[in-house]
Amino acid sequence: MSLKQQIDSDIKKAMLAKNKEELEALRSVKSLILLAETEKGGSGDISADTENKLLMKAAKQRKESADIFSQQGRKDLADKEVFQLEIISRYLPKQLSTEEVEAELIKIKEEVGAKGPQDMGKVMGIATKKLAGQADGKVISELVKKILAG
Repeated sequence: MSLKQQIDSDIKKAMLAKNKEELEALRSVKSLILLAETEKGGSGDISADTENKLLMKAAKQRKESADIFSQQGRKDLADKEVFQLEIISRYLPKQLSTEEVEAELIKIKEEVGAKGPQDMGKVMGIATKKLAGQADGKVISELVKKILAG
């Protein structure tokens, strides 16, 4: 079952359960997918990789919004964003732990023969492709700096 079909199914379940908050979150994800499918020059279908990128972007936006709302003392809006983030996270691939990411990065460092911080670009290029959807880019970057410095 494709992501779009899964979300359509979950939208129906949320409608039957009269769960407005979940319905709103699911519709926003479906909207992202439809926009990507109908984008100028698009073929009408999007790959699973593109779907994951859309979900990661939406999750990142929700997380950043929740942080901003929390800082401004708007708990009501922050809670709404966190709830939507939880809904979106259901459809994301399993995220790797920091230890798992670090282990992968050490392997990549050895593969490319990186010696120090000057080789960060080599490691990051491969790491972002290999770990796409499984780890946040910021976490990858911080760990690469740590590994190459040490």
